Amino acid sequence: MKARIHITLKNGVLDPQGKAIEHALGNMGFTGVDAARQGKYIELDLSHTDRAKAEAEVDEMCKKLLANTVIENYSIELE
Repeated sequence: MKARIHITLKNGVLDPQGKAIEHALGNMGFTGVDAARQGKYIELDLSHTDRAKAEAEVDEMCKKLLANTVIENYSIELE
C-alpha cells in the first residue's frame, strides 16, 4: 500500500518561500500569479494490508514527526 502525504502551512502562517517563488515568477515574466504557497509531499510504501490500520499509523506518523501540527495541515491519500 502506498501513502501520499501533502503538508501545507495553515492559513495565516507567513510563508517566506512562497513569497520568494511568487516574486521570482513575476521577475521571469509570468503574470497572473496572485499568491504562492509552498508545501511538502511525502510518499511512503507500507506493508499494511488493512486500510484502517495503515491510515491510523500514517496519521500518527504525521502528528509525531512528519508535520508540525502547530503551523501545518496535512492530508493523507492511501492507494
